[in-house]
Amino acid sequence: MLEAIGLNERDEAVYDALIRRTRANTAELAADCRLSAQVTSRSLRSLVGLGLASTAPGRPVTYVAVPPDSGLEAVLRERERALNGVRSQLSDLMALYRAGSRFAHPGELVEVISDRDEVNRNWAQMQRATRTQVRGFDCPPYAAAAGHSEPNGTELELLGRGVKYRVVYDSSVLDLPGWLEDVTAGIRRGEQARIAPGLPTKLAISDDRIAMLPLLRPGDDAVTASYVIHPSPLLDALVALFESVWERSVQIRPFTPPADEDFLPDQLSQDEEKLLTLLASGATDRSAGRALGWSERTVQRHITRLMRRFGAQTRFQLAMEATRRGWI
Repeated sequence: MLEAIGLNERDEAVYDALIRRTRANTAELAADCRLSAQVTSRSLRSLVGLGLASTAPGRPVTYVAVPPDSGLEAVLRERERALNGVRSQLSDLMALYRAGSRFAHPGELVEVISDRDEVNRNWAQMQRATRTQVRGFDCPPYAAAAGHSEPNGTELELLGRGVKYRVVYDSSVLDLPGWLEDVTAGIRRGEQARIAPGLPTKLAISDDRIAMLPLLRPGDDAVTASYVIHPSPLLDALVALFESVWERSVQIRPFTPPADEDFLPDQLSQDEEKLLTLLASGATDRSAGRALGWSERTVQRHITRLMRRFGAQTRFQLAMEATRRGWI
């Protein structure tokens, strides 16, 4: 149990015997543990060195157990300080590693994963290893069987821990059932979401450390293979590509009723709230209809009704009014 603080099995046996007696000499502890005096003496020196035991004056030397709650706590604090020291050097060590690995072993910079379950496992592991942020391009097809019918549970968990998610969605996701609810759940937890037409590829980047780039062929309806990109000029290029697309994409903002005095709860239905979010995301009437289960004509009728209700002559004016009220 105490191997983590540097005690081997014999040290732990001697420590346990000393705790039971609270104070004892080497011969007594050697007899209790059925060890030689030499081995017992070596273990006792280790315990004293860790601050788990002390010596009392006199002959033969008597060893006194330090109360475990204070002795072990002090050892743990010291180990934590040591680990924090290593952790503080981690970024510097990673910088050296990246510099050394960028060109030394080109064949190791890109891996290929060729099993759907393995792709999903790597995606989950990559997210959980993220320290700062996950960046990604999201578009069909998907490796997970659920697709976008349910939120990414790992993402929601990590958002709660302070990991940042920045995702650009391809406008084609507007046609997927459940997409709006899925993305809204993430945004309300802190995901930064944008949308853009014609994303060049699916992509996921963990910090600046590793990326996954699905290996897709024309006609594939699921992700069954993926490249894993390690620190390299290729990874740098993917990071730059993401940032470039992010800058020119449109922010997705779910409808949030404001708390001002001129807002009445019955002004908008839940479907109209979703419609405003979809329109602000760049959805066409057809895409909005698919997301809401409406025909294009029904979408147009609701838009016309909203325009009339808020005195807007055009869709642009409707968007401006929704923005003024803080809804989108």
